Amino acid sequence: MFDLAGRTAVVTGAGQGMGTGVATALGSRGAHVLVNDIDSDRAEMVAAQLEADGASAEALPFDVTDLDQVQQAMAERRIDILVNNAGNAGAHAMRPRPFAETEPGEWDAPLAVNLGGVMNCTHTVLGGMVEREWGRVIGIVSGAGTQGVRIGVAAYSAGKGGAAGLLRSVALEVARSGVTVNSVALGLMSNTEGGEITADLAKGIPTGRLGTPRDLGALCVYLASEEASWMTAQTIPLAGGSITS
Repeated sequence: MFDLAGRTAVVTGAGQGMGTGVATALGSRGAHVLVNDIDSDRAEMVAAQLEADGASAEALPFDVTDLDQVQQAMAERRIDILVNNAGNAGAHAMRPRPFAETEPGEWDAPLAVNLGGVMNCTHTVLGGMVEREWGRVIGIVSGAGTQGVRIGVAAYSAGKGGAAGLLRSVALEVARSGVTVNSVALGLMSNTEGGEITADLAKGIPTGRLGTPRDLGALCVYLASEEASWMTAQTIPLAGGSITS
């Protein structure tokens, strides 16, 4: 089950953290993984590590917010699986504050990456998937986008929520074509296995721990597989029992 041999997967923002976990998981199931990152060195390093571990991979650096770069990188390739993982909370995430206190310029980065990047990448590969009558598009979104949060990152929430809505609509448009489109709404995550968690945070997570790249990778393997052919237009919480949608 969950054999991805013969499939080519693009994972955006795979040069670190959750994206690396997804790329590793897909590669371990036989997919040829195109490791995307805006930083070419990070993309090369992750691709080299996947190859060292026995997977098939290559670096594919580009900026998801630049449609010309996206099209040049992917338009002529056969892409079977797209994982829209690249994300950016914006500068204000470092000092959260109410939306009314933000400036319009601060909204650009989180909207450009979290929504615009998903639109650019999905639009570029979708036609080929429909033509071949097989494809998987996966969006990595957030509970902040599906239910909102009170920590002063409204623009980030708007981008992630917009991406979830976009992908649900695309899923319904192509539902009879053999292409599935789903999102994963993340709860509190750690970029490393066994990340530390405070007692206060643990109270809000029924499992008592943070999510990890391995957790996300395992779910993406399923969503990318033939076995998930009847799963589409869904936003799936991955949050250790917390409510994220």
